[in-house]
Amino acid sequence: MNVAIVVAAGKGTRLGGDRPKQFLELGGIPIIIHALRQFERCKEINEIITVLPAEETAGFLSLARKFELTKLSRAVDGGETRAQSVRRGLATIGETEIVAVHDGVRPFVTPDEIDRVVQAAKTSGAAILVAPVADTIKGVEDERVIRTVPRANLRRALTPQCFRFDILKRAYDHLSEAEAANIDVTDDSYLVERLGVRVVAIEGSSRNIKITQDEDLVLAEGILKSLESRV
Repeated sequence: MNVAIVVAAGKGTRLGGDRPKQFLELGGIPIIIHALRQFERCKEINEIITVLPAEETAGFLSLARKFELTKLSRAVDGGETRAQSVRRGLATIGETEIVAVHDGVRPFVTPDEIDRVVQAAKTSGAAILVAPVADTIKGVEDERVIRTVPRANLRRALTPQCFRFDILKRAYDHLSEAEAANIDVTDDSYLVERLGVRVVAIEGSSRNIKITQDEDLVLAEGILKSLESRV
């Protein structure tokens, strides 16, 4: 039994309109639905939980049924931060083998990528999807470049990030400690790394973008058209 937590609890409307970005349409379909469809199609995930703004959860399962998302079992109220939302989703899970955590505004992850990360987590206990860094990276302090960081070993952390259930639960048991230290927990791997657990990096596609700004939506529309033209 492997469960996916798709986190889409942000309330930001930076992309315009009155609704959170995850509910904006991409090719006539909400971004969050695009993301959920990829988990519906993959072999390794048996159940999907989504974490949403509290005001969106009541009617979401009906919307999901419209798109034939049969693996989606529940919609959970989100917390104040991404990490708190993941913890709320995690609290609804009984015993399972692997938990895959994914950002609901990453609509272009593929079923193959999901399956490969889940399989790696089964073997190693913890695995995340990554992509190479294309730009030259500079270290900057007080508006001055102080170093150039070699990028050969740098990777961008993507999602899904997959972990054995017991490892991820233990990591989130320490979330309050990180928050008390004013640490901004932006991904699940960070909490797992703090336990001293080895996390395996699985190469994924740079197409797996996170839609947060206007330009991201424009790029996403281009990616979608490119994918549709191949069908």
